[in-house]
Amino acid sequence: MPDETNIPGSDTPEAETPAPETPEVDAIAAEAAETEQQAASEPGEDEANPPEELTGADAGEVEISASEHPELANRQLRILEALLFASAEPLGAAELAPHLGEAIDAEPLLLELQRQYAPRGIHLVRRADKWAFRTAVDLNFLLVREQTDNKPLSRAALETLAIIAYHQPATRAEVEEVRGVATGKGTLDLLMEAGWIRMRGRRRTPGRPVTYGTTEAFLDHFGLESLADLPGLEELKGAGLLSNRLPPNMQIPLPFDGPLREDEDPLDPDDIEGQDEEQ
Repeated sequence: MPDETNIPGSDTPEAETPAPETPEVDAIAAEAAETEQQAASEPGEDEANPPEELTGADAGEVEISASEHPELANRQLRILEALLFASAEPLGAAELAPHLGEAIDAEPLLLELQRQYAPRGIHLVRRADKWAFRTAVDLNFLLVREQTDNKPLSRAALETLAIIAYHQPATRAEVEEVRGVATGKGTLDLLMEAGWIRMRGRRRTPGRPVTYGTTEAFLDHFGLESLADLPGLEELKGAGLLSNRLPPNMQIPLPFDGPLREDEDPLDPDDIEGQDEEQ
């Protein structure tokens, strides 16, 4: 019988493993490590062949996107946005740059901000060498600009308004009696045009004069909740609007802005039409 120790296949696993396999793996790993080391030490393709210098909008976009501090770039954009929104006039890059920090060029940031606003209803536009926010051209038809010229009231108008406010309902003759001088119709028309007084009704006296009172717009303009909030005698003295040498029995009248009183008739149809036309 053959010796069992010489039967093929009866060898141990260590004897079956080829000895040269481990050196080959080591050689491959060493070659890969050497390749990585060379790649790290040699300049890349982008470094070996740098792109041409960009100008204008491209330069701004590259500068911002390649910034090592995106939070800082975003803050600078927000600063520019706030300054341009708050300004009534267009601003130039030189005017904006001091708010961004030292050695900061505002021009690329403005170009980036312009790009961000391009699809919106408000655009950042250049006017000569300055910048401003303007409504998108395709939305101009939605906006109508109304401008009101505010002119200071004359002394006569202020006195008339004050008398009507405190003595309402008051007629033109009653206003003139308090003022001591004639009150032109133009003064009353001016106050009615401003929306501060209105025609209430007609007094039940000969001639049936028109009575006047204040409006809600009067309260809103002067910051009053009601006529009861009108300044009193002491407040008027403290503001220097009344002399300190007034009669001791002088009192501030109580204004009335409720419905028509017993001595008032409703306005005539012609009065109402005329008042609507003036408003």
